Amino acid sequence: MNEPPPEHPRGIRIGAGDIGRLEAATREFRALDYRHGGGSCRDAVQTLVPYAELMLLGVVQESTVPRLCTAVADLLNLAGWTSFDEGRPGAALAAFGRALELATAAGNDELVANVCYRVGRLYLHYDAVDEAVTQFEHGQAAARRTNSMLARATLSVNLAWAQAMRGDAPAALALLEAGRDEFAAAPVAAPPAWAAFFGETDLAAMIGTVRTELAQNVDPRYSGAGIDALVVAVNGYGPAMTRSRTLTQIWLATGHALAGNLDQAARLGGAAIKVVAELRSERTKQRLSALAAAAARHPDNTDARDIREGINRLRGTGPEQVVPR
Repeated sequence: MNEPPPEHPRGIRIGAGDIGRLEAATREFRALDYRHGGGSCRDAVQTLVPYAELMLLGVVQESTVPRLCTAVADLLNLAGWTSFDEGRPGAALAAFGRALELATAAGNDELVANVCYRVGRLYLHYDAVDEAVTQFEHGQAAARRTNSMLARATLSVNLAWAQAMRGDAPAALALLEAGRDEFAAAPVAAPPAWAAFFGETDLAAMIGTVRTELAQNVDPRYSGAGIDALVVAVNGYGPAMTRSRTLTQIWLATGHALAGNLDQAARLGGAAIKVVAELRSERTKQRLSALAAAAARHPDNTDARDIREGINRLRGTGPEQVVPR
């Protein structure tokens, strides 16, 4: 029996079919994550990661190395995202870091941009705005290198969210406009699997999110246009994107609460809370803190009290619990 060459310590031959199966598994897990939350597939993704890493030690044709590195990087990208959704930021950052190493090794700047976007979103969720901006800007640089207008649009609107969290309305609105222009300039061709979520519906959700954030931090009058965009997004998400729809509906309820439409906020918030209870997503529960804070601005209103009580029942806590946004 011939010994495997020393540069391939496992001696496993990895072909296009093996890589295709890894890509297919990642697509299936990503679909579960979108529909049911990260807790529905995180353990399975984590179990697959060591096997995917072993594939990197196999005997691979030089021409397929970039595709293999990209496939393993995207699995780790998903591992990071599902950990983030499950409220495990440390594990998420570790997975994202390894994903960035492999995406860089593959020369895949589109994937680098996407991983930076996801790391930035994690930092935004935990109110680490400066760190989020740094990641989004790294992602923008990668998107410019690969000339991906879709990646540039994704990063611009998320930078807009960061600026809205800082209370900088002019910068946030300018970035939103830039993101719209970049999205309009993106080619019609199917995007990579990791970027396919960002379509017309997600763009509307981000427009509404940024304006609702401005309503929260700058002036409640921003909520009107935010509500309009969020309605479009909620109606645009289908059952395959249950978590995105629920996160967006929470923001819509928040926008109504900030605008003083407390009956609407209670109706939409109550419906969202029911879905959150079924999702395996800690992040959706944490997102309710913004709705609770908006309702707390109206301590004597019955609908506002109903919102807060519904959120506290879901958490199983008293009204003083503090969670990330």
